[in-house]
Amino acid sequence: MPRHRHDASYLALVLSGRYEEAGDRGRFQVGAGDIVVHGAFEAHLNRYISASSLILNIPLHTWQEPEAPLMQLADPDSAARLAERDPRAAAAYVLANMRAATLPMADWPDQLAAALAQDPHLRLQSWARQRGLADATVSRGFYKVFGISPSAYRAQLRGRLAWRQIVAGAQCLPDIAIDCGFADQSHMTRTVAAVTGRSPGAWRNQVK
Repeated sequence: MPRHRHDASYLALVLSGRYEEAGDRGRFQVGAGDIVVHGAFEAHLNRYISASSLILNIPLHTWQEPEAPLMQLADPDSAARLAERDPRAAAAYVLANMRAATLPMADWPDQLAAALAQDPHLRLQSWARQRGLADATVSRGFYKVFGISPSAYRAQLRGRLAWRQIVAGAQCLPDIAIDCGFADQSHMTRTVAAVTGRSPGAWRNQVK
């Protein structure tokens, strides 16, 4: 499944099958009982390892998002049975019983994705040089894993980070643009609109 984006937060509980997900929170190979956390406006792609996979998507409010990107549930079948009768009960069951999973060892594309998420000002050439990697190697290798170039990945992360700060309402828009690594407010406006479908001004007006 090519890289795509969802407007709302949700949990993806794997009921059966195996697949690899590479997105804004990192890359994971998941199977039954694993839960991948998706925040609003995050993007990801999926590579299916088994012939088929069955996934239960559980909608979340943004404030319910766990900090950990990958969770686990000991009894996914109970969640599935609950969902057939009462989706809200299933969501409550999952939220009450899921636990943070152990994250896999990261290779350099995963390390770069994590570094970009942690530092919106990260310079890609400096990062590559410190690890003895050629710029072309970084660009090709990252795209092969995440389906997007490192610079575009960074821009989209910046856009989502800016959106979160905009709707929080604590800072003025020019300051948010600087904090999130944009060249100026206009650059932030274009990126936020591309990621969320609405301009920073429209989001700010909504939360006033």
